[in-house]
Amino acid sequence: MYKSNDLRLCQFRFKLPENLIAQFPTPYRDDARLMVLHRKTGEIEHKRLPDMVNYFDEEDLFVFNDTKVFPARLWGRKEKTNALIEVFLLRELNHRTRYWDVLVEPARKIRIGNKLTFEADPAIVAEVIDNTTSRGRTFRFLTDYDNDEFVPRLYALGTAPLPKYIRRPMDAETREEYEKIFHDQPVDEMDMERYQTIFADKIGAVAAPASGLHFSKQLLKRMEIRGIETTFLTSHVSLGIFKDIDVEDLTKNKMESEQIILPEKMVNAVNKAHEGMHRVCAVGTEVMRAMEHVAGTNGQLKAYDGWTNKFIFPPYRFTVANSFFVNFYMPESSQLLMVAAFAGYEETMHAYEEAVREEYRFGDYGDAMLIVD
Repeated sequence: MYKSNDLRLCQFRFKLPENLIAQFPTPYRDDARLMVLHRKTGEIEHKRLPDMVNYFDEEDLFVFNDTKVFPARLWGRKEKTNALIEVFLLRELNHRTRYWDVLVEPARKIRIGNKLTFEADPAIVAEVIDNTTSRGRTFRFLTDYDNDEFVPRLYALGTAPLPKYIRRPMDAETREEYEKIFHDQPVDEMDMERYQTIFADKIGAVAAPASGLHFSKQLLKRMEIRGIETTFLTSHVSLGIFKDIDVEDLTKNKMESEQIILPEKMVNAVNKAHEGMHRVCAVGTEVMRAMEHVAGTNGQLKAYDGWTNKFIFPPYRFTVANSFFVNFYMPESSQLLMVAAFAGYEETMHAYEEAVREEYRFGDYGDAMLIVD
């Protein structure tokens, strides 16, 4: 048994069979399985997602992330060689000059001065003007489109930025089989719809707040009928959540910054729930991180618009939420470490062993876990 202050990255390693990494969502958003973990006793229950409402009462509060994912992954051709290059848009640096931070693959083929063209829209050309990291580049987009028209045109070139662990067979028979499941909707169109929460509002994320993907209009209506309150903050999810932790000593890990916005309305809802001794459930690790970034010692929140690179791992004392709704995460991931900080290391790893044994689905399109007292 490990003491929480002795934990190292290797203690969050577990064998995850590849067939348990969800490659597609369930046909309906709220059709996933749900594991309920009682963190005080370690008891585990196996439920379906709609059963979640039975663990909450009137005036309990769910906090969601209303960020909106943009189609960040696109492919271009390098001028002269015609080499196919994957481009992952990270963020717009300057709207007027059309400067963007991006990642490229294969990076060794892309140098300062190179240009990329895009078959679907020859009117857009990308020029590499700087190297930022081993795979990072700064692009200047050259086009005759005006500034207001350019970004929608750029997004039209992209696809849903699914994580790299979603590796689907691309043969026509398999694609046809899955398109039938999703009512003959092409797979790419399905991803653009399903890799987005139904309450997505503020564009800026390059990865989905995956825990929120489970919530359908019907499930939100069931929560409303039960008297459960909902509120929203914004955390623009970055690629940092998929970045491997490369240090064994967790105190030396550095998280990439994410922009977060906690509006006055959301802050007041959380503080009111605390005053009334009601449950506060954080939906997703981004929500939990954002609230903990601004929380006072008594769990009270203040409105905030800025950035956070907060890294939460055991041991950690949470002051805002007392319930946590999450997906099942990859081994050694920052999300798994946060779950272990909330539920307890031994309890979390035991639950994950159970999840593998019971063949729960892992990843952004996978099943869900509810952690309660």
